[in-house]
Amino acid sequence: MKPTRKFALILLPWLLFACSYDWMRLLPNWKVNPIDVRNIYETEKSLFGIVTASGTLIPGEWFALHHNTLGDIIAGISYLSWVPVPLALALYLFFTGKEQWSLRFSFAFLAVNLVGFIGYYIYPAAPPWYVMKHGFDVVLDTPGDVGGLIRFDRLIGIPVFQSIYSGNSNVFAAVPSLHATYLMVATCYAWLTRQHPLTTGIIALLCIGIWFTAVYSGHHYIIDVLLGILLAVVVLTVYEFVWRKVHKSKK
Repeated sequence: MKPTRKFALILLPWLLFACSYDWMRLLPNWKVNPIDVRNIYETEKSLFGIVTASGTLIPGEWFALHHNTLGDIIAGISYLSWVPVPLALALYLFFTGKEQWSLRFSFAFLAVNLVGFIGYYIYPAAPPWYVMKHGFDVVLDTPGDVGGLIRFDRLIGIPVFQSIYSGNSNVFAAVPSLHATYLMVATCYAWLTRQHPLTTGIIALLCIGIWFTAVYSGHHYIIDVLLGILLAVVVLTVYEFVWRKVHKSKK
């Protein structure tokens, strides 16, 4: 296969990912199943609630009251890496001669997304910032919201996240947290392809940073993050098993 065709094949999963995410505008998940606003909030509070003088708060509510500049910087840097870092890893693998690994990783990334998108339709759920801003009423035309990430925008004086989330195609897509999934997948493939320990370590730190930010910014519940991690583990386990079986049979 010619190099240009190989490169196009590597980019195909990323293009399909972008298109499938945008296609959710055509059929919002709340048209398929009812939106959960209250139950997931109450479950988060019962499992991870923080007791304060004014009552029990979910972690997202607590962080909305207890945040600092360092946390906002870590949150902004971490969340900006959620797609660029996995894409950069795929390109790096391709251009350093590990084309099969690049392809393998790219389709793993797509597989995780497609399963996650199915989850959005099975269980539409409102994120923490929605409850903090709108309560438990369902407002279908609610625009995307930057949540606590607005503080990063204000720190740097550029509406980076404001511009990203103003065009969010689906507000009621909190479960599972695919933000929690992406860098975990990238970390696994950085390890599998034996990247330099420093490189793998940085990706892993960004992964942990995203898990923290998802809750810190009010974009996800801890429940969402844990389900996102579980999604990565299950899908990658099945995907790698199938990939190795298929390629072993071709030898």
